[in-house]
Amino acid sequence: MCGINGIISSIDINNIQTRIDKMNNSLSHRGPDANGFNIIDNNKALGHRRLSIIDLDQRSNQPMVSNNKNSLVVYNGEIINFRSLKKKLCDEYDFRTKSDTEVILAAYETRGIEWLLKNANGMFAFAIYDRNSGSTILARDRFGIKPLYYTIVDNTLIFSSEVKGILNSGLISPSFNEQAIDDYLGHRQVREPYTFFKKIYKVKSSSYLKYSNGNITFEKKYWQLPSLNFDKIYNENDIVEETKSEVENAINRWFISDVRVGAYLSGGVDSSLTTAILCKAEPNRKIDTYTIGFKEKGFNEFKHARKIANKYSTNHREILLNQDNYFDEWSRLITYKDEPLAVPNEIPLAMMSKQLSKDITVVISGEGADELFGGYGRIYRSAFDYKNHFSNETTFYEYFMSKYEYTPRNIRDKYLDSDKSLRINFDKKIKNEFHNHSNEENIFRFFQQTHIKGLLNRLDMTTMQTSVEARPPFLDHELIEFVYKHVPYDLKLKWVTNKSVNEAKKLLSNDYSEKLDIPKYILKKASESYLPNEIIHRKKMGFPVPLTKWFPDLQELALEVLSDVNWLKPETVQSLCLELENSNNNRAGQLLWMFINIEKFKNLYFNKEWRW
Repeated sequence: MCGINGIISSIDINNIQTRIDKMNNSLSHRGPDANGFNIIDNNKALGHRRLSIIDLDQRSNQPMVSNNKNSLVVYNGEIINFRSLKKKLCDEYDFRTKSDTEVILAAYETRGIEWLLKNANGMFAFAIYDRNSGSTILARDRFGIKPLYYTIVDNTLIFSSEVKGILNSGLISPSFNEQAIDDYLGHRQVREPYTFFKKIYKVKSSSYLKYSNGNITFEKKYWQLPSLNFDKIYNENDIVEETKSEVENAINRWFISDVRVGAYLSGGVDSSLTTAILCKAEPNRKIDTYTIGFKEKGFNEFKHARKIANKYSTNHREILLNQDNYFDEWSRLITYKDEPLAVPNEIPLAMMSKQLSKDITVVISGEGADELFGGYGRIYRSAFDYKNHFSNETTFYEYFMSKYEYTPRNIRDKYLDSDKSLRINFDKKIKNEFHNHSNEENIFRFFQQTHIKGLLNRLDMTTMQTSVEARPPFLDHELIEFVYKHVPYDLKLKWVTNKSVNEAKKLLSNDYSEKLDIPKYILKKASESYLPNEIIHRKKMGFPVPLTKWFPDLQELALEVLSDVNWLKPETVQSLCLELENSNNNRAGQLLWMFINIEKFKNLYFNKEWRW
């Protein structure tokens, strides 16, 4: 796990070595173990910060050059099946290291970029400079687990694992992208390929692009989700056993490491099952596990996590936070994320990473399980509710968005004085995509392809800011392809009885989810040999932060920070606070927190001169 940087230009860049060194230094938290760069000539440079996890030998430091000196690579991530790929390539390439980095070079040189991306399993973002063609390839894993940003300015490609890397090149003056505000408030992220910075973009997940002579000359999506399985005739016991085996295989695949590995343990099904499988895979040593929560009643899951820790004899640590801890860390973490914080639990997760970095370098996380198996029961049933109650009133897309979007559109329209072009463009794009599948499948695909990216952005920042690598094995693409192709929809969201369907038709999902149905049913069945029933079948809690309980303090801060901002309609801050306070919305504190985040971020990044 690392940080990568690059400057590729058709004109000479003054002080190019100093620039790439500043870029590297800005990402030192991503890679404290080695600092490397390669000045190809006066207009091209690659940089790398290394966090050593696989093959700790210094010969595996980067940038790495191919045997024939044609290709150079900087790479962030883990190719978890690199050993099997290496066996396929060893007759064609003379390997010098035991690293997965060299497998990328070997595959590119002998089989080409398409073969490499088709066959690589894992999380990765890399750049390859090809001397023969003079082109640069930027590529990203299938779900966007690892970040990669780029811009083109003055016929120069600048790329980095974080936006701050690009800014520290000194070659760009950042400009605030007001279009991002509405998207962030609705989706808790700015959707690919956009960012809060004009002309700085994310490389799209599942995609690679080629850059040459000042332009992007080619861009391609190399992987697609399979179609969802809607079979009505199946053997449930067989599918449960097959699913259990596939989950075990995925978690064990993502366990490879030459350093110490631990796990998040919240006490929910996903993290508990992951911990149990890791403990089974490593019976001769204790797994390090971590959980975090607040002292307020109902805002930690310590007792549930403790049951699993005791059952599997893990080295377990509980971290208790309070309001002061939370507010003290807020601005600091924005400077690591390079955008407003999006999910309130980013702050406690980042603080937990500080603790676990004292013990381990790799942590296994449960991101992706809810998206794959239908864990968000209330919204995954929106297709069912729409059919029974709303099909004559609106389109399914509009109904789904009214359920999904975090800050409701009426609040954004009432208070924002900023461009909403991204909303219009994404609405058009996703509406068209929704025509290609059933409403039930559209929900799964949306969560798997769009929603998950915000969680992964959170995961990367909260861990890498303390030099820890987080791995989400439920995003193993082989596991995902199996589940989409072979697990019927009815075994993901299963009705409790045949009568439950008719009862649910009279209600809405807020009233029947987890009562008349069982979200994530197949994963819960697969967990039965590992976990006690009280863990498997307890109601989903998530990771709440008591922001609504802290609303008075947030309101005071909002009146101070947001009083004169140009992206809100004039003199509306007090009205916004009062509307949220009186809304009886349990998200009121979180919504106000998001508005404050925008201006805190803006002040940190756009009130200084970056170009030099």
